Formats: sequence, structure tokens, C-alpha cells
Amino acid sequence: MTSSGALPNGNGVRKMVCLDVDGTLVDHDGHMDDEVRDAARAVVEAGHHVLIATGRSLGATLPIIQLIGLERGFSVCSNGGVTLRLSTDLEEGYEVVDRRTFDPGPALRALRHRLPSAKYAVEDDRGRFLSTERFQDMSFGVQAEGVTFEDMMAASATRLVVFSTDASAEEFGEAVESIGLQGVTYSVGWSAWLDIAAAGVTKASGLEALRDHLGVHIDHTVAVGDGRNDIEMLAWAGRGVAMGQAPPEVVKVADEVTGHVNEHGAATVLRSLLTS
Repeated sequence: MTSSGALPNGNGVRKMVCLDVDGTLVDHDGHMDDEVRDAARAVVEAGHHVLIATGRSLGATLPIIQLIGLERGFSVCSNGGVTLRLSTDLEEGYEVVDRRTFDPGPALRALRHRLPSAKYAVEDDRGRFLSTERFQDMSFGVQAEGVTFEDMMAASATRLVVFSTDASAEEFGEAVESIGLQGVTYSVGWSAWLDIAAAGVTKASGLEALRDHLGVHIDHTVAVGDGRNDIEMLAWAGRGVAMGQAPPEVVKVADEVTGHVNEHGAATVLRSLLTS
């Protein structure tokens, strides 16, 4: 890598560009438009530090990394719980350089009491997903293994996922607030979906460690996202950009708003980096 301060061609400042996936780079069907892919690849080729920053787990993040042509650098997945180093020198093209774990037992016990019909899954410290029966999601990246609730509580977790079809996102959020979860960080998704990580672990915490490692000034950081799990990241970045469909609490912390994911709003932000 060249120095972090300037682009390899000497034309402009080398920025740290942090990109959410679902609702940002891909639509809600998981499709990445050619316009977004090409803009992301152009920013990578220009020499900026481009990082994926997603709630997805490792296996579901790697295809996105490949689509935008990232071969070197870093990415953050599992909402900050897992940090990857990317390099063509590595046998698989990546390695896990940081994994933040927690005991999911207390949260699982409290949640099961309040949300007995919800589905639960734990990403453990080996990258496996242990789940209640018939709970599988594209964000897992691997086939979930059905286990007992006791087995899930005994795991060392990097991510705990809870999904309920019995409530709206707002009602689900209220239910979670009433439990008063301690010792963890959590965010409620678009639907009645809950992501839980170790205390203090967010996309922003993982990215800040990488910013320090890369030697990038905070003013030269850019982040784009649309979900409640992007709030800390957008507030952290020197330029935080909310997608057009982002809920009000996400828009509130952003510096600007781009187009809806269906309008390829991420491509607009990415192209702006090629002329600044």
C-alpha cells in the first residue's frame, strides 16, 4: 500500500470509504445493480481504502467483497464482531484478525421469557450458526445447525440474532427495551429483527480500530448506510451518508442523504469520491 495520505496517482486525498451492504450496495432482494458495482470498483481502483461494514456474517460478506473487486485491505462484518484482512497473498484471500465474543446466555434467557415464539440464532467463535429449528437467513452465510436452547446459551458468541413475526419493528423494539439487556450492544432492524453483539461492539468500533491502523484522519472517512445498525458508523464518520429510505433516527445522525437504494444512491456517493 502507498501512504494513507494521498492517492497512488498523487491526485487527491486517500479516503477510508466504509460501505454497508443490505439496503446500500444491494437492494432488499440482495441484487447489486451494475451502476453501484461499477462505481464501487472505480473507487477501489482509484486507490481509496474501501471497506465493507455489514451486519452480515463472514460467509455472506465475501461475495460482496468479490463483486466490488476488493483484494487488499480490511472489512468489518457481524456488526463489528469480526474484522477481516484481505490479501491475495493469503491462501483463501482473507483472514480473521479480530473476533469479539460474549456470553449470550443472559440475553437469551431474558428474551425467551419475553419473546417465547421468536426464532433465535447464535454465530459462535468458529463462525458456525447455531439456531432454533427452521431459522435460516441469507445474512448467515452458512447453513445453520439446529441445536437446543441450552447449547446456544453455552456458546461463545460473536452475534446473536432474534427474529419475530408476531410484532412490528417498533413493537419489537419496545419489547427489547422493556427487558433492559445488560452487557451487550444491540440494534433493531427494519422488521422485527434484533442483532446483538458484545458490549461496545458496533460497526463504528471496528472501523475506528482500522482507521487508527491505516493512519487515516477522521475527516477523510466516509460511511454510507441505511439501517439502525449504521447509526454509530454514520455518526463516527467525517462524512456520514444515509440512504434515501433510511428511517428518521438514521437520517438524524447523518451529514447528508443520498438517493433510495432503488435509485442507486450509493453510486452517487461513490462517484463523488472520484472527483473530489
